[in-house]
Amino acid sequence: MAVGFDSAKYIEDQSKYILERINSHECDRLYLEFGGKLVNDKHAARVLPGFDQDAKIKLLASMKEHAEIIICIYAGDILTNKTRQDYGITYDLEVMRLIDTFRKYDLEINSVVVTRYEDAAPVNQFIQKLERRGIKTYKHSATKGYPTDVDTIVSDEGYGANPYIEVTKPLVVINAPGPNSGKMATCLSQLYHENKRGIKARYAKFETFPIWNLPLKHPINIAYEAATVDLKDVNMIDNYHLEAYGEQAVNYNRDLETFPVLKRIMEKITGEECEYKSPTDMGVNRVGFCINDDEACREAACNEVIRRYLIAAVDYKRGLIDEEAFKRAKLLMDEVGKTVEDRKVVKVANEYAAYKRTLDEEKYQNLVAMAIELKDGRIVTGRSSRRMVAGAALILNAIKTLCGVPDEVALISPDVLETLQRLKTDILHKEKSTLNLEEILSALSISASINPTAKLAASKLPCLCGCQAHCTAILSDQDSQIFHDLGIDATCEPEFSSNNLYLG
Repeated sequence: MAVGFDSAKYIEDQSKYILERINSHECDRLYLEFGGKLVNDKHAARVLPGFDQDAKIKLLASMKEHAEIIICIYAGDILTNKTRQDYGITYDLEVMRLIDTFRKYDLEINSVVVTRYEDAAPVNQFIQKLERRGIKTYKHSATKGYPTDVDTIVSDEGYGANPYIEVTKPLVVINAPGPNSGKMATCLSQLYHENKRGIKARYAKFETFPIWNLPLKHPINIAYEAATVDLKDVNMIDNYHLEAYGEQAVNYNRDLETFPVLKRIMEKITGEECEYKSPTDMGVNRVGFCINDDEACREAACNEVIRRYLIAAVDYKRGLIDEEAFKRAKLLMDEVGKTVEDRKVVKVANEYAAYKRTLDEEKYQNLVAMAIELKDGRIVTGRSSRRMVAGAALILNAIKTLCGVPDEVALISPDVLETLQRLKTDILHKEKSTLNLEEILSALSISASINPTAKLAASKLPCLCGCQAHCTAILSDQDSQIFHDLGIDATCEPEFSSNNLYLG
């Protein structure tokens, strides 16, 4: 894939722009609401080929002398065990993962704020865990009067009811494990307290998508809508920006809806006219200025829209999203003029499965097939068997192809596979003996210590990062996570591999 984005320029320009926002208007402190993923931002890397997945954390690290971080988590997300689909972990665990990540980059963690606090055992246990590990925590209640009664919101009964978070740096980054975590309310609560202390503080917002200075229907902006169909985000022309400056800018519905209230609240806090004329004014994002090959980014974004449709189809089948969100994903794919077969591996995987069934319908009735496109354009297939799942066969075939090992050469001894299968059924009492992808990779790693061919093949696993794959059935959660860890963008047909409700 052609590189279409200059990541080094982005980090340099973005850090300068944020620092300029702090230094302008004689500002003492900037509260920066930081949305999206700080690390492993695979969506940005997919639609902006050349984008460093960790660019945003590196950006903050470049400003670490000026910055400290507050992490927000909504109490309700703790109570419902809300989960991040990409990592398969709950939001409370994601907070801890974020803290570890920030520390790795030597960034200062100020505290964790539990927003819309509820006096419930799971919430209190989470707070205790953090405090006993030396992490300062704050409890913020739901803001009285929000969103209509501005006089109550900006009073000791509203934001004043929240404790002030003691900060020292000029840049305070407010992050969270996901959307609707109370980042903006935390920023505004701090602005209220700072103003009472005579400190001139400002608010700004950092969101990578939609990219405000690209056209509304640019595939990159459509890909953002496709990625958030469950949130029902819709890109729109920022009418406030158009009226104030006579130029078009793209924002999304939630920011446009909350802007009038947000503007009144900031004016009430400061007693001055709001410096921002539009939601776009509040943003500090410079991504759109670092695209150096628009055509490459358009193509990548169209591929992402297809991928998101396939994900939505599976999520709908599994009951994770409603029909409206699924139909929205289909409309967005239609909008960029693509079909699922424009994703090359989809057609190959389905044709391979169909071909095997023509050879022996009964034998291959429940066959699951996969295809992966290597970086040089070659496509490799794999299928399920009594020994291993389709994903495991695919990975073995892919790394054999990369190092020129003939198909008939076994990377793992059949005796080893049989021993592992007996372990599953005879000792661990599993219902199925078929080895999953993680088990096969573990066996490959052991084989690599005594088998030079296996060692050579295993060394090619990192070469699969960034490759595209497709399966004719829904991958198990374990296999899906391993594909994610390998950096492979895997999609599936919305079909279960069996009729079993639990084991399937």
